[in-house]
Amino acid sequence: MRNKITIVGAGFVGATAAHWCAAKELGDVVLVDIVEGMPQGKALDLLEAGPIEGYDLHIVGTNDYADTANSDIVVITAGLPRKPGMTREDLVETNARIVRGVVENIVKVSPDAILILVTNPLDTMVYLAYKVSGLPRERCIGQAGVLDGARMRAFMAMELGVSVENTHAFVMGGHGDEMVPLARYSTVAGIPITELLSPDRVAAIVERTRKGGGEIVSLLKQGSAFFAPSAATMQMVEAILKDRKMILPCSVYLQGEYGLDDICFGVPVKLGRNGVEQILEVDLNDEERAGLEKSADLIRSSMAALNL
Repeated sequence: MRNKITIVGAGFVGATAAHWCAAKELGDVVLVDIVEGMPQGKALDLLEAGPIEGYDLHIVGTNDYADTANSDIVVITAGLPRKPGMTREDLVETNARIVRGVVENIVKVSPDAILILVTNPLDTMVYLAYKVSGLPRERCIGQAGVLDGARMRAFMAMELGVSVENTHAFVMGGHGDEMVPLARYSTVAGIPITELLSPDRVAAIVERTRKGGGEIVSLLKQGSAFFAPSAATMQMVEAILKDRKMILPCSVYLQGEYGLDDICFGVPVKLGRNGVEQILEVDLNDEERAGLEKSADLIRSSMAALNL
């Protein structure tokens, strides 16, 4: 039996995630949205690309959560995107209402599913989903660090003129301007970038990584990034469904790790068929730890608006 992957939200991120999912043949896809006809039309369009691209699976669009029953993984992208000048925290009230409704509907029909949140402000929405769903923390995960790490890797490769396949980036903390890219753990062919670049160039890469989402929002004028966020999400989905035991930075509910408790926060985790199978704790210096605490404070201020 093939895996069943539900994607809630048929906008740019959701529809593109469905595209990556089909291209990788990760499983049957259910695309859900409240707008009548939109998920059906996009799903049919994607299905009709199958004979050309060579993927062979079921792809359906729906407005009814009943069609998502018994999903293995549910990706939640539903919510308002950022507009120029907006922070992710500006989206809390509206997107919290949307995510709460989605989660309540999903857990009724897929109580054993693993949830992957993409909606912003990411860490706050993961916290909300964790509290509303009643699922164990291992099955309620946020996609953030994979995207942030990919952006940093792209900038490292551009700066050094090397293949992105030679790069590895380590990003922790909240998905926002206070994220903590760890330069001394970020490498090119195993060599820390702190040994390959001057401090000012490293700082420039770190800053551009932090502002990566906002840079795209300002360029697009309308909407926000969708190719890289959806690809990052599908890397997580693939790691889980194929039980790859990949170490990826994800937002997960912490219970004392890194000195943090009762917060969803980006940390390195091992992803396998059970979701988060291990949270890895690495040594941090004083500057890095201060950065994490600053990032956590911003998330807590966003969480306060949830009134849970």
